[in-house]
Amino acid sequence: MSGTSTSRAPIRVLTIAGSDSGGGAGIQADLKTMLALGTHGMSVLTAVTAQNSLGVQGAWELPAEAVRQQFRSVADDIGVQAVKTGMLASAELVETVAALLSELEVPVVIDPVGVSKHGDSLLAAEALEAVRTKLLPTATVATPNLDEVAQLTGVRVAAEADMRRAAAALLSYGPRWALIKGGHLPGDATDLLTDGHTEHWLRAPRHTNRHTHGTGCTLASAIAAQLAKGERVPEAVSQAKAYITGAIAAGFALGGGIGPVDHGWRLR
Repeated sequence: MSGTSTSRAPIRVLTIAGSDSGGGAGIQADLKTMLALGTHGMSVLTAVTAQNSLGVQGAWELPAEAVRQQFRSVADDIGVQAVKTGMLASAELVETVAALLSELEVPVVIDPVGVSKHGDSLLAAEALEAVRTKLLPTATVATPNLDEVAQLTGVRVAAEADMRRAAAALLSYGPRWALIKGGHLPGDATDLLTDGHTEHWLRAPRHTNRHTHGTGCTLASAIAAQLAKGERVPEAVSQAKAYITGAIAAGFALGGGIGPVDHGWRLR
């Protein structure tokens, strides 16, 4: 038997994000999601956190050069077919990543992570302007939750009717599509996807499961995986919504606080 494989390389998706030592969010959640959806996940680590089900006990960002070299190693040799960004921590890292993304001609999903599930800050206040002016213009899809869209645009969403204003404000910074996640509103879990011309309302029944750590990371990674497969944005987001809805329903207790969504729910 020959030791040389003739199999074709799988679809490749890159996450640029921070590490979650508890395994529920961040790089760990991204890679699990990419594998569950049939793609090969690769990573550029931007920060290390000491994190568990109770919250974030510490966070340390990596030097910009370390982020740049990780990206070059992957992009120049292996190649990528879609990218997802998560925790970028500082203005310097936001600007570094935005410059690297501007070199690519593949779909980019920007999850503008501002705070953790437990309310811990994951983005320096002085980095917000760099997110608005440098990072969001690189996005094929930007996926803020309601707290993040308020932080970025000043638009506070109290009801579904406000989601259109939030999306318009976000789109003014340059992403091609805005996905405003309405999971914090009462009623069904309703999201608005729009490019400013066409609207897609995505609804799913709300699950009472409290173990939802990693929801935002997982959804953004699922969108990136579907885009890497060649799906159009509305179809990719719809497929990702179905995946995260199942993962939330199957979320499980871990430690003494909020457990993670179940990234492998379809495999069980």
